[in-house]
Amino acid sequence: MKIIILTPMDIERAKVLDAISRLPNLKHTYDVIVSGIGRESTAKTLMNLPSHDICVLMGFAALVGKEADLPSELGFGKPIEITNASLYGYEGGLFENGKPIVNSPQLNLPSLSSLTSDKFVRTSNLAEKTVVNMEDFTFMYLKKPQDFIVRIVSDFLPHETEIDFFEEVKSIDFLDGVKAIESLVHQI
Repeated sequence: MKIIILTPMDIERAKVLDAISRLPNLKHTYDVIVSGIGRESTAKTLMNLPSHDICVLMGFAALVGKEADLPSELGFGKPIEITNASLYGYEGGLFENGKPIVNSPQLNLPSLSSLTSDKFVRTSNLAEKTVVNMEDFTFMYLKKPQDFIVRIVSDFLPHETEIDFFEEVKSIDFLDGVKAIESLVHQI
């Protein structure tokens, strides 16, 4: 099977490629494409993908809650699957509120809900364990039925102190997330 892994940023692409290079005996071919950050970039990329069997959006996840209060499977660097995505948009004075899109889980990973926003969210009163990003709703809206989202927990909201995001994520390894994708496709 041909699997496209779509990443919003170059750093995520590099981490996916590194993980793939460490997996022996791959049964499938992978193409890793950077979509760019945000709804518009995600939509444009999805509408122009090369032929494939499955597309997976894979990237970092900002998770609402304090790491110490969350289960260990939701810790820093852990993979999760997004099975519910909603939209809160406010761009140029136009308000949008997208009805949640819900999918069945495809992987044996924790399944979480995601809120897509036009702006980076720094603080919130969102429910604990909500993932905040700028791409998931668009991906869920435009994807094929077999496609899905894997996120890697990268930070916790609200930030208690200012962080240097790219320094924070240097140590994150995408290997477990890529292994989860590889285990699914063996079952299809």
